[in-house]
Amino acid sequence: MRNSLVELNGRERAQALVDKGTFRELLGPLDKMQSPHLEPQGIVPQSDDGVIVARGLINQKHVVVISLEGAFQGGGIGEVSGAKIAGALELALEENKQGNPVYPIILFDTGGVRLQEANYGLLSISEICNQIVALRQYVPVVGLIPGRVGAFGGMSIVAELCTTLLATNKARLGLNGPEVIEQEAGVMEFDSSDKALIWNTIGASQRERTGLLEEVVEDDVESIVAAIKAAFSAGKKSPKTEQVEFHLSLLKEMDTAIEWNPKRYAEYYNQHKAVKQSVPMATAGVSAMSQSRGYKWFSALTGITHPTSATPSILAADVTKNDQLARYIAIVPDANNHFPRARNGEVGLLEGWTAAQIVRDVIHQDADKETKRPIIAIIDVPSQAYGYKEELIGISLALAASADAYATARQKGHPVIGLIVGNAISGGFLAHGLQSNRLIALDDDKINIQAMSKASAARITKRTIEQLEEATKSVPSMAYDVRSYQSLGPLYKLLANIDADSPTEKDMEIVEQTLTEAINSTKNAATDLSFRLQTDEARNGGRAATIKVREMLRQQW
Repeated sequence: MRNSLVELNGRERAQALVDKGTFRELLGPLDKMQSPHLEPQGIVPQSDDGVIVARGLINQKHVVVISLEGAFQGGGIGEVSGAKIAGALELALEENKQGNPVYPIILFDTGGVRLQEANYGLLSISEICNQIVALRQYVPVVGLIPGRVGAFGGMSIVAELCTTLLATNKARLGLNGPEVIEQEAGVMEFDSSDKALIWNTIGASQRERTGLLEEVVEDDVESIVAAIKAAFSAGKKSPKTEQVEFHLSLLKEMDTAIEWNPKRYAEYYNQHKAVKQSVPMATAGVSAMSQSRGYKWFSALTGITHPTSATPSILAADVTKNDQLARYIAIVPDANNHFPRARNGEVGLLEGWTAAQIVRDVIHQDADKETKRPIIAIIDVPSQAYGYKEELIGISLALAASADAYATARQKGHPVIGLIVGNAISGGFLAHGLQSNRLIALDDDKINIQAMSKASAARITKRTIEQLEEATKSVPSMAYDVRSYQSLGPLYKLLANIDADSPTEKDMEIVEQTLTEAINSTKNAATDLSFRLQTDEARNGGRAATIKVREMLRQQW
Protein backbone atom coordinates (compact mmCIF):
# COMPACT_ATOMS: atom_id res chain seq x y z
CA MET A 1 0.00 0.00 0.00
CA ARG A 2 1.28 3.49 -0.89
CA ASN A 3 2.84 5.39 2.03
CA SER A 4 1.95 9.01 1.16
CA LEU A 5 4.26 11.83 2.24
CA VAL A 6 1.80 14.53 1.17
CA GLU A 7 -0.81 13.35 3.67
CA LEU A 8 1.60 13.75 6.59
CA ASN A 9 2.12 16.98 8.53
CA GLY A 10 5.44 18.82 8.48
CA ARG A 11 6.99 16.99 11.45
CA GLU A 12 5.83 13.58 10.25
CA ARG A 13 7.35 14.25 6.83
CA ALA A 14 10.76 14.95 8.35
CA GLN A 15 10.53 11.83 10.53
CA ALA A 16 9.51 9.69 7.56
CA LEU A 17 12.57 10.64 5.48
CA VAL A 18 15.38 9.86 7.93
CA ASP A 19 16.56 6.39 8.94
CA LYS A 20 14.52 4.91 11.76
CA GLY A 21 15.77 5.91 15.21
CA THR A 22 17.94 8.81 13.99
CA PHE A 23 15.43 11.69 14.07
CA ARG A 24 16.43 14.48 16.47
CA GLU A 25 14.50 17.75 16.38
CA LEU A 26 16.21 21.06 17.06
CA LEU A 27 14.38 23.98 18.61
CA GLY A 28 11.15 22.01 18.79
CA PRO A 29 7.76 22.88 20.30
CA LEU A 30 8.93 22.40 23.89
CA ASP A 31 11.47 25.20 23.42
CA LYS A 32 8.50 27.52 22.76
CA MET A 33 10.47 29.78 20.42
CA GLN A 34 7.47 31.29 18.68
CA SER A 35 6.90 34.49 16.76
CA PRO A 36 6.57 37.57 18.99
CA HIS A 37 4.88 39.47 16.16
CA LEU A 38 1.58 37.58 15.76
CA GLU A 39 -0.22 38.05 19.08
CA PRO A 40 -0.17 41.88 18.77
CA GLN A 41 -2.19 41.31 15.57
CA GLY A 42 -4.69 38.96 17.21
CA ILE A 43 -3.16 35.84 15.65
CA VAL A 44 -2.43 32.75 17.75
CA PRO A 45 1.26 31.80 17.36
CA GLN A 46 2.58 28.25 17.08
CA SER A 47 5.33 26.91 19.31
CA ASP A 48 7.55 25.81 16.41
CA ASP A 49 6.50 28.76 14.20
CA GLY A 50 5.69 26.38 11.37
CA VAL A 51 9.22 25.12 10.71
CA ILE A 52 10.63 21.77 11.80
CA VAL A 53 14.42 21.40 11.86
CA ALA A 54 15.80 17.91 12.45
CA ARG A 55 19.11 16.11 12.24
CA GLY A 56 19.33 12.46 11.27
CA LEU A 57 20.80 9.94 8.86
CA ILE A 58 19.79 8.80 5.40
CA ASN A 59 21.76 5.81 4.22
CA GLN A 60 24.48 6.63 6.80
CA LYS A 61 24.82 10.20 5.51
CA HIS A 62 24.29 13.00 8.02
CA VAL A 63 21.39 15.21 6.98
CA VAL A 64 19.54 18.25 8.27
CA VAL A 65 15.90 18.20 7.25
CA ILE A 66 13.99 21.49 7.20
CA SER A 67 10.25 20.96 6.83
CA LEU A 68 7.75 23.79 6.41
CA GLU A 69 4.28 23.31 7.83
CA GLY A 70 1.80 24.62 5.29
CA ALA A 71 -1.08 24.25 7.76
CA PHE A 72 0.27 27.15 9.85
CA GLN A 73 -0.05 30.56 8.22
CA GLY A 74 0.22 28.94 4.80
CA GLY A 75 3.84 27.99 5.49
CA GLY A 76 4.71 31.71 5.45
CA ILE A 77 8.19 32.82 6.50
CA GLY A 78 8.43 35.22 9.44
CA GLU A 79 11.30 36.17 11.70
CA VAL A 80 11.51 33.02 13.85
CA SER A 81 10.73 30.51 11.09
CA GLY A 82 13.16 32.23 8.73
CA ALA A 83 15.88 32.33 11.37
CA LYS A 84 15.43 28.60 12.03
CA ILE A 85 15.97 27.81 8.34
CA ALA A 86 18.87 30.21 7.78
CA GLY A 87 20.49 29.27 11.11
CA ALA A 88 20.30 25.53 10.43
CA LEU A 89 21.80 25.98 6.96
CA GLU A 90 24.57 28.14 8.41
CA LEU A 91 25.48 25.42 10.91
CA ALA A 92 25.45 22.82 8.14
CA LEU A 93 27.78 25.07 6.14
CA GLU A 94 30.19 25.30 9.06
CA GLU A 95 30.22 21.50 9.38
CA ASN A 96 30.96 21.09 5.68
CA LYS A 97 33.76 23.64 5.81
CA GLN A 98 35.32 21.56 8.60
CA GLY A 99 35.21 18.44 6.44
CA ASN A 100 32.11 16.92 8.06
CA PRO A 101 29.54 16.48 5.29
CA VAL A 102 25.98 17.38 6.28
CA TYR A 103 23.41 17.20 3.50
CA PRO A 104 20.52 19.73 3.61
CA ILE A 105 17.00 18.71 2.58
CA ILE A 106 14.26 21.36 2.42
CA LEU A 107 10.59 20.38 2.25
CA PHE A 108 8.66 23.30 0.73
CA ASP A 109 5.03 23.82 1.70
CA THR A 110 4.86 27.57 1.65
CA GLY A 111 3.21 30.63 0.18
CA GLY A 112 6.40 32.65 0.68
CA VAL A 113 6.75 35.64 2.98
CA ARG A 114 4.39 35.76 5.97
CA LEU A 115 2.77 39.10 5.27
CA GLN A 116 2.07 39.72 8.97
CA GLU A 117 5.87 39.96 9.38
CA ALA A 118 6.64 41.08 5.85
CA ASN A 119 10.13 42.60 5.94
CA TYR A 120 11.38 39.96 8.37
CA GLY A 121 10.33 37.41 5.79
CA LEU A 122 12.20 39.16 2.98
CA LEU A 123 15.36 39.51 5.08
CA SER A 124 15.22 35.86 6.14
CA ILE A 125 14.66 34.60 2.61
CA SER A 126 17.67 36.54 1.33
CA GLU A 127 19.76 34.99 4.13
CA ILE A 128 18.47 31.49 3.27
CA CYS A 129 19.40 32.09 -0.39
CA ASN A 130 22.89 33.12 0.66
CA GLN A 131 23.41 29.93 2.69
CA ILE A 132 22.23 27.67 -0.13
CA VAL A 133 24.57 29.29 -2.66
CA ALA A 134 27.47 28.76 -0.22
CA LEU A 135 26.47 25.18 0.68
CA ARG A 136 26.25 24.05 -2.94
CA GLN A 137 30.04 24.34 -3.16
CA TYR A 138 30.34 21.44 -0.70
CA VAL A 139 27.30 19.17 -0.99
CA PRO A 140 24.15 19.00 -3.08
CA VAL A 141 21.20 20.85 -1.55
CA VAL A 142 17.99 18.90 -2.18
CA GLY A 143 14.59 20.55 -2.30
CA LEU A 144 11.27 18.71 -2.33
CA ILE A 145 7.80 20.16 -2.94
CA PRO A 146 5.39 17.55 -1.60
CA GLY A 147 2.07 19.23 -2.46
CA ARG A 148 -0.91 20.93 -0.80
CA VAL A 149 0.39 24.52 -0.61
CA GLY A 150 3.36 24.20 -2.99
CA ALA A 151 6.27 26.65 -3.23
CA PHE A 152 5.41 30.28 -3.92
CA GLY A 153 6.67 33.80 -3.40
CA GLY A 154 10.21 34.33 -2.25
CA MET A 155 10.47 30.67 -1.27
CA SER A 156 10.08 29.69 -4.93
CA ILE A 157 13.34 31.59 -5.48
CA VAL A 158 14.88 29.55 -2.65
CA ALA A 159 13.59 26.34 -4.25
CA GLU A 160 15.14 27.21 -7.62
CA LEU A 161 18.54 27.64 -5.96
CA CYS A 162 18.60 24.03 -4.78
CA THR A 163 21.04 21.71 -6.55
CA THR A 164 18.19 19.28 -7.19
CA LEU A 165 14.50 20.18 -6.93
CA LEU A 166 11.99 17.33 -6.67
CA ALA A 167 8.18 17.41 -6.48
CA THR A 168 5.20 15.10 -6.42
CA ASN A 169 2.52 15.48 -9.07
CA LYS A 170 0.37 17.21 -6.43
CA ALA A 171 2.79 20.15 -6.19
CA ARG A 172 2.77 23.63 -7.67
CA LEU A 173 5.68 26.02 -8.15
CA GLY A 174 5.48 29.72 -8.94
CA LEU A 175 6.69 33.13 -7.83
CA ASN A 176 3.29 34.82 -7.99
CA GLY A 177 0.15 33.02 -6.90
CA PRO A 178 -2.78 33.28 -9.33
CA GLU A 179 -4.79 35.43 -6.89
CA VAL A 180 -1.93 37.91 -6.60
CA ILE A 181 -1.53 38.16 -10.37
CA GLU A 182 -5.26 38.71 -10.72
CA GLN A 183 -5.11 41.43 -8.05
CA GLU A 184 -2.15 43.19 -9.66
CA ALA A 185 -2.84 42.67 -13.36
CA GLY A 186 -6.52 41.77 -13.69
CA VAL A 187 -8.57 38.66 -14.36
CA MET A 188 -7.83 38.80 -18.09
CA GLU A 189 -4.16 38.27 -17.28
CA PHE A 190 -4.68 35.27 -15.00
CA ASP A 191 -8.07 33.94 -13.89
CA SER A 192 -7.51 32.57 -10.39
CA SER A 193 -10.79 30.61 -10.56
CA ASP A 194 -9.60 28.55 -13.56
CA LYS A 195 -8.11 25.54 -11.78
CA ALA A 196 -7.20 23.70 -14.99
CA LEU A 197 -5.27 26.74 -16.23
CA ILE A 198 -3.43 26.97 -12.90
CA TRP A 199 -2.36 23.32 -12.82
CA ASN A 200 -1.38 23.27 -16.51
CA THR A 201 0.76 26.38 -16.00
CA ILE A 202 2.43 25.93 -12.61
CA GLY A 203 1.80 22.26 -11.80
CA ALA A 204 4.75 19.94 -11.28
CA SER A 205 4.47 18.07 -14.59
CA GLN A 206 4.70 21.28 -16.63
CA ARG A 207 7.54 22.54 -14.43
CA GLU A 208 9.52 19.36 -15.10
CA ARG A 209 8.92 19.63 -18.86
CA THR A 210 10.30 23.18 -18.87
CA GLY A 211 13.34 22.71 -16.64
CA LEU A 212 12.15 24.37 -13.43
CA LEU A 213 12.46 21.18 -11.43
CA GLU A 214 14.47 18.04 -12.00
CA GLU A 215 12.05 15.20 -11.32
CA VAL A 216 8.42 14.46 -10.48
CA VAL A 217 8.39 11.58 -8.01
CA GLU A 218 5.57 9.35 -6.85
CA ASP A 219 3.92 10.38 -3.59
CA ASP A 220 5.43 7.45 -1.73
CA VAL A 221 7.97 7.78 1.08
CA GLU A 222 10.15 4.97 -0.28
CA SER A 223 10.23 6.48 -3.77
CA ILE A 224 11.00 9.93 -2.42
CA VAL A 225 13.86 8.68 -0.22
CA ALA A 226 15.27 6.82 -3.22
CA ALA A 227 15.19 10.06 -5.26
CA ILE A 228 16.94 11.94 -2.45
CA LYS A 229 19.65 9.26 -2.24
CA ALA A 230 20.14 9.52 -6.00
CA ALA A 231 20.54 13.29 -5.70
CA PHE A 232 23.16 12.80 -2.99
CA SER A 233 25.03 10.29 -5.16
CA ALA A 234 24.98 12.63 -8.15
CA GLY A 235 26.96 15.12 -6.05
CA LYS A 236 27.63 18.74 -6.87
CA LYS A 237 26.59 19.98 -10.29
CA SER A 238 26.20 23.25 -12.12
CA PRO A 239 22.94 24.85 -10.94
CA LYS A 240 20.29 25.83 -13.48
CA THR A 241 20.57 29.42 -12.27
CA GLU A 242 23.88 29.60 -14.17
CA GLN A 243 22.30 28.76 -17.56
CA VAL A 244 22.32 32.42 -18.49
CA GLU A 245 22.89 32.30 -22.24
CA PHE A 246 20.27 29.58 -22.78
CA HIS A 247 17.55 31.58 -21.04
CA LEU A 248 18.50 34.99 -22.40
CA SER A 249 18.53 33.74 -25.99
CA LEU A 250 15.24 31.89 -25.36
CA LEU A 251 13.61 35.10 -24.12
CA LYS A 252 15.01 37.35 -26.85
CA GLU A 253 13.90 35.01 -29.65
CA MET A 254 10.42 34.57 -28.19
CA ASP A 255 7.51 36.21 -29.99
CA THR A 256 5.54 37.67 -27.10
CA ALA A 257 2.82 39.02 -29.39
CA ILE A 258 1.35 35.59 -30.08
CA GLU A 259 -0.80 33.62 -27.65
CA TRP A 260 1.17 31.21 -25.51
CA ASN A 261 -0.09 28.16 -23.66
CA PRO A 262 1.71 25.45 -21.64
CA LYS A 263 2.00 23.01 -24.56
CA ARG A 264 3.35 25.59 -27.01
CA TYR A 265 5.89 26.87 -24.48
CA ALA A 266 7.08 23.36 -23.53
CA GLU A 267 7.71 22.59 -27.22
CA TYR A 268 9.53 25.90 -27.70
CA TYR A 269 11.64 25.36 -24.58
CA ASN A 270 12.69 21.82 -25.52
CA GLN A 271 13.76 22.69 -29.06
CA HIS A 272 15.73 25.79 -28.04
CA LYS A 273 19.54 25.88 -28.22
CA ALA A 274 21.65 28.40 -26.34
CA VAL A 275 23.06 31.30 -28.34
CA LYS A 276 25.96 33.36 -26.99
CA GLN A 277 24.85 36.77 -25.72
CA SER A 278 26.90 39.94 -25.47
CA VAL A 279 26.83 41.81 -22.15
CA PRO A 280 24.72 44.99 -22.52
CA MET A 281 26.61 47.98 -21.10
CA ALA A 282 25.09 51.45 -20.94
CA THR A 283 25.95 54.19 -23.40
CA ALA A 284 24.82 57.81 -23.76
CA GLY A 285 21.48 58.25 -25.49
CA VAL A 286 19.70 61.07 -27.29
CA SER A 287 17.03 61.71 -24.67
CA ALA A 288 16.02 60.43 -21.23
CA MET A 289 14.24 57.08 -21.35
CA SER A 290 12.63 57.55 -17.96
CA GLN A 291 12.09 59.96 -15.11
CA SER A 292 12.37 57.23 -12.47
CA ARG A 293 14.69 57.72 -9.53
CA GLY A 294 16.70 54.65 -10.44
CA TYR A 295 17.33 56.06 -13.91
CA LYS A 296 18.27 59.53 -12.63
CA TRP A 297 20.63 58.19 -9.97
CA PHE A 298 22.32 55.80 -12.38
CA SER A 299 22.96 58.71 -14.74
CA ALA A 300 24.21 60.95 -11.93
CA LEU A 301 26.52 58.35 -10.36
CA THR A 302 28.00 57.11 -13.63
CA GLY A 303 28.14 60.44 -15.46
CA ILE A 304 26.37 58.93 -18.50
CA THR A 305 23.91 61.34 -20.09
CA HIS A 306 20.54 59.79 -21.02
CA PRO A 307 21.83 56.23 -20.51
CA THR A 308 20.51 53.39 -22.62
CA SER A 309 21.57 49.86 -23.50
CA ALA A 310 20.79 46.92 -25.77
CA THR A 311 18.46 45.75 -22.98
CA PRO A 312 17.03 49.16 -22.03
CA SER A 313 15.40 48.01 -18.77
CA ILE A 314 18.74 47.22 -17.16
CA LEU A 315 21.69 49.59 -17.15
CA ALA A 316 25.28 48.75 -16.24
CA ALA A 317 28.51 50.72 -16.38
CA ASP A 318 32.07 50.48 -15.06
CA VAL A 319 33.17 53.74 -13.47
CA THR A 320 36.42 54.69 -11.74
CA LYS A 321 36.25 57.11 -8.81
CA ASN A 322 39.08 57.78 -6.36
CA ASP A 323 41.16 55.13 -8.16
CA GLN A 324 38.43 52.56 -7.48
CA LEU A 325 36.74 50.80 -10.41
CA ALA A 326 33.16 49.73 -9.66
CA ARG A 327 30.28 48.33 -11.68
CA TYR A 328 26.97 50.15 -11.27
CA ILE A 329 23.69 48.34 -12.07
CA ALA A 330 20.13 49.70 -12.18
CA ILE A 331 16.81 48.24 -13.27
CA VAL A 332 14.68 50.96 -14.84
CA PRO A 333 11.36 51.43 -16.70
CA ASP A 334 11.28 50.60 -20.40
CA ALA A 335 8.04 51.57 -22.12
CA ASN A 336 8.83 49.24 -25.03
CA ASN A 337 9.83 46.20 -22.98
CA HIS A 338 9.55 42.90 -24.83
CA PHE A 339 7.39 41.75 -21.89
CA PRO A 340 4.58 44.28 -21.17
CA ARG A 341 4.29 43.40 -17.48
CA ALA A 342 7.84 44.68 -16.90
CA ARG A 343 7.50 48.15 -18.43
CA ASN A 344 7.43 50.18 -15.21
CA GLY A 345 10.71 49.13 -13.64
CA GLU A 346 9.56 45.72 -12.40
CA VAL A 347 12.11 42.92 -12.29
CA GLY A 348 10.92 40.46 -14.89
CA LEU A 349 12.34 37.59 -16.90
CA LEU A 350 14.76 39.63 -19.01
CA GLU A 351 15.81 41.74 -16.05
CA GLY A 352 16.56 38.78 -13.79
CA TRP A 353 18.63 36.89 -16.34
CA THR A 354 20.39 40.03 -17.61
CA ALA A 355 21.34 41.09 -14.08
CA ALA A 356 22.77 37.60 -13.59
CA GLN A 357 24.74 37.98 -16.84
CA ILE A 358 26.11 41.40 -15.89
CA VAL A 359 27.18 40.31 -12.39
CA ARG A 360 28.72 37.04 -13.60
CA ASP A 361 30.65 39.04 -16.19
CA VAL A 362 32.31 40.94 -13.31
CA ILE A 363 33.08 37.67 -11.50
CA HIS A 364 34.67 36.26 -14.66
CA GLN A 365 36.71 39.38 -15.42
CA ASP A 366 38.07 39.59 -11.87
CA ALA A 367 38.55 35.87 -11.27
CA ASP A 368 42.34 36.09 -11.11
CA LYS A 369 42.54 39.49 -9.42
CA GLU A 370 43.43 39.82 -5.77
CA THR A 371 41.20 42.87 -5.32
CA LYS A 372 37.65 42.31 -6.50
CA ARG A 373 35.63 45.09 -8.12
CA PRO A 374 32.75 46.51 -6.05
CA ILE A 375 29.24 46.13 -7.45
CA ILE A 376 26.79 48.97 -6.74
CA ALA A 377 23.11 48.02 -7.08
CA ILE A 378 20.97 51.14 -7.48
CA ILE A 379 17.59 50.07 -6.12
CA ASP A 380 14.28 51.44 -7.36
CA VAL A 381 12.08 48.43 -8.09
CA PRO A 382 8.28 48.55 -7.65
CA SER A 383 8.06 44.72 -7.53
CA GLN A 384 8.59 41.69 -9.67
CA ALA A 385 6.59 41.47 -12.91
CA TYR A 386 3.09 40.04 -12.49
CA GLY A 387 1.96 38.23 -15.62
CA TYR A 388 0.83 34.96 -17.15
CA LYS A 389 3.84 34.66 -19.47
CA GLU A 390 6.16 35.37 -16.55
CA GLU A 391 4.73 32.45 -14.58
CA LEU A 392 4.52 30.15 -17.59
CA ILE A 393 8.19 30.69 -18.45
CA GLY A 394 9.43 30.73 -14.85
CA ILE A 395 10.09 34.14 -13.35
CA SER A 396 11.06 32.38 -10.11
CA LEU A 397 14.12 30.93 -11.84
CA ALA A 398 15.01 34.27 -13.46
CA LEU A 399 14.98 36.05 -10.09
CA ALA A 400 16.87 33.18 -8.46
CA ALA A 401 19.54 33.54 -11.17
CA SER A 402 20.01 37.21 -10.27
CA ALA A 403 20.09 36.57 -6.51
CA ASP A 404 22.53 33.70 -7.09
CA ALA A 405 24.89 35.89 -9.12
CA TYR A 406 24.94 38.69 -6.54
CA ALA A 407 25.47 36.20 -3.68
CA THR A 408 28.23 34.41 -5.59
CA ALA A 409 30.01 37.70 -6.32
CA ARG A 410 29.88 38.72 -2.67
CA GLN A 411 31.09 35.33 -1.47
CA LYS A 412 34.02 35.56 -3.89
CA GLY A 413 35.07 38.88 -2.34
CA HIS A 414 33.27 41.51 -4.41
CA PRO A 415 31.80 44.21 -2.14
CA VAL A 416 28.11 44.36 -3.08
CA ILE A 417 26.57 47.67 -2.02
CA GLY A 418 22.87 48.37 -2.37
CA LEU A 419 21.71 51.99 -2.64
CA ILE A 420 17.95 52.37 -2.09
CA VAL A 421 16.82 55.54 -3.88
CA GLY A 422 13.23 54.50 -4.63
CA ASN A 423 10.95 51.58 -3.89
CA ALA A 424 12.28 48.16 -2.89
CA ILE A 425 9.40 45.74 -3.11
CA SER A 426 9.02 41.97 -2.95
CA GLY A 427 10.79 39.64 -5.39
CA GLY A 428 12.25 42.62 -7.21
CA PHE A 429 14.19 43.51 -4.07
CA LEU A 430 15.19 39.88 -3.43
CA ALA A 431 16.65 39.71 -6.94
CA HIS A 432 18.24 43.16 -7.02
CA GLY A 433 19.52 44.51 -3.73
CA LEU A 434 18.94 42.14 -0.83
CA GLN A 435 22.12 40.15 -1.45
CA SER A 436 24.14 43.30 -0.68
CA ASN A 437 26.50 43.04 2.26
CA ARG A 438 25.93 46.76 2.88
CA LEU A 439 22.61 48.53 2.31
CA ILE A 440 22.34 52.32 2.17
CA ALA A 441 18.98 54.11 1.93
CA LEU A 442 17.84 57.68 1.44
CA ASP A 443 15.60 58.97 4.22
CA ASP A 444 12.66 59.87 2.02
CA ASP A 445 8.90 59.59 2.57
CA LYS A 446 8.26 58.27 -0.94
CA ILE A 447 10.42 55.17 -0.46
CA ASN A 448 8.48 51.98 0.22
CA ILE A 449 10.18 48.77 1.34
CA GLN A 450 7.92 45.76 1.67
CA ALA A 451 6.93 42.28 0.52
CA MET A 452 3.81 43.21 -1.46
CA SER A 453 1.67 46.15 -2.53
CA LYS A 454 -0.85 47.29 0.07
CA ALA A 455 -3.84 46.22 -2.02
CA SER A 456 -2.55 42.67 -2.49
CA ALA A 457 -1.33 42.39 1.10
CA ALA A 458 -4.77 43.41 2.35
CA ARG A 459 -6.47 40.85 0.13
CA ILE A 460 -4.18 37.99 1.07
CA THR A 461 -4.37 38.72 4.82
CA LYS A 462 -8.15 39.36 4.59
CA ARG A 463 -7.90 42.92 5.94
CA THR A 464 -8.80 46.35 4.73
CA ILE A 465 -5.97 48.70 3.82
CA GLU A 466 -6.90 50.76 6.89
CA GLN A 467 -6.55 47.67 9.13
CA LEU A 468 -3.24 46.85 7.49
CA GLU A 469 -1.91 50.34 8.16
CA GLU A 470 -3.12 50.18 11.77
CA ALA A 471 -1.22 46.91 12.31
CA THR A 472 2.05 48.53 11.17
CA LYS A 473 1.98 50.76 14.25
CA SER A 474 2.71 47.80 16.53
CA VAL A 475 4.65 45.64 14.03
CA PRO A 476 7.37 47.72 12.26
CA SER A 477 8.25 44.84 9.94
CA MET A 478 4.84 45.29 8.27
CA ALA A 479 5.37 49.00 7.65
CA TYR A 480 6.35 50.40 4.27
CA ASP A 481 8.44 53.42 5.34
CA VAL A 482 12.23 53.42 5.39
CA ARG A 483 12.56 54.46 9.05
CA SER A 484 10.58 51.42 10.18
CA TYR A 485 12.86 49.35 7.95
CA GLN A 486 15.93 50.89 9.56
CA SER A 487 14.64 49.85 13.01
CA LEU A 488 15.01 46.20 11.97
CA GLY A 489 18.77 46.66 11.57
CA PRO A 490 19.59 45.89 7.89
CA LEU A 491 20.94 49.32 6.91
CA TYR A 492 24.57 50.41 6.93
CA LYS A 493 23.47 54.06 6.71
CA LEU A 494 20.25 56.05 6.37
CA LEU A 495 21.07 59.32 4.64
CA ALA A 496 18.95 62.32 5.63
CA ASN A 497 18.40 65.60 3.81
CA ILE A 498 19.15 64.23 0.34
CA ASP A 499 16.92 65.35 -2.52
CA ALA A 500 16.00 61.95 -3.91
CA ASP A 501 14.34 63.35 -7.04
CA SER A 502 16.84 66.05 -7.99
CA PRO A 503 20.08 65.55 -6.07
CA THR A 504 22.36 68.56 -5.72
CA GLU A 505 26.13 68.48 -6.12
CA LYS A 506 26.43 68.36 -2.32
CA ASP A 507 23.95 65.46 -2.18
CA MET A 508 26.04 63.54 -4.69
CA GLU A 509 29.20 64.13 -2.67
CA ILE A 510 27.55 62.73 0.46
CA VAL A 511 26.21 59.65 -1.34
CA GLU A 512 29.48 58.94 -3.12
CA GLN A 513 31.44 59.33 0.11
CA THR A 514 29.06 56.94 1.86
CA LEU A 515 29.44 54.41 -0.95
CA THR A 516 33.22 54.60 -0.57
CA GLU A 517 32.94 54.15 3.21
CA ALA A 518 30.65 51.16 2.73
CA ILE A 519 33.06 49.54 0.29
CA ASN A 520 35.99 50.11 2.65
CA SER A 521 34.01 48.64 5.56
CA THR A 522 33.89 45.29 3.76
CA LYS A 523 37.67 44.92 3.63
CA ASN A 524 38.82 42.03 5.84
CA ALA A 525 35.17 41.52 6.83
CA ALA A 526 32.91 38.51 6.40
CA THR A 527 31.60 37.98 2.87
CA ASP A 528 28.20 36.79 4.10
CA LEU A 529 25.17 38.77 5.30
CA SER A 530 26.03 38.70 9.01
CA PHE A 531 26.63 42.47 9.15
CA ARG A 532 22.89 43.12 9.26
CA LEU A 533 22.65 41.17 12.54
CA GLN A 534 25.46 43.19 14.12
CA THR A 535 24.09 46.73 13.78
CA ASP A 536 22.94 48.60 16.87
CA GLU A 537 19.34 48.47 15.66
CA ALA A 538 19.45 44.71 15.14
CA ARG A 539 21.00 44.02 18.54
CA ASN A 540 18.72 46.45 20.37
CA GLY A 541 15.57 44.63 19.34
CA GLY A 542 15.29 44.80 15.55
CA ARG A 543 16.44 41.21 15.10
CA ALA A 544 16.23 40.04 18.72
CA ALA A 545 14.27 36.87 17.91
CA THR A 546 16.59 36.04 14.99
CA ILE A 547 19.67 36.33 17.18
CA LYS A 548 18.09 34.22 19.94
CA VAL A 549 17.00 31.50 17.50
CA ARG A 550 20.50 31.23 16.06
CA GLU A 551 22.05 31.02 19.54
CA MET A 552 19.64 28.28 20.62
CA LEU A 553 20.16 26.30 17.41
CA ARG A 554 23.93 26.42 17.91
CA GLN A 555 23.56 25.13 21.47
CA GLN A 556 21.42 22.21 20.31
CA TRP A 557 23.25 21.38 17.09
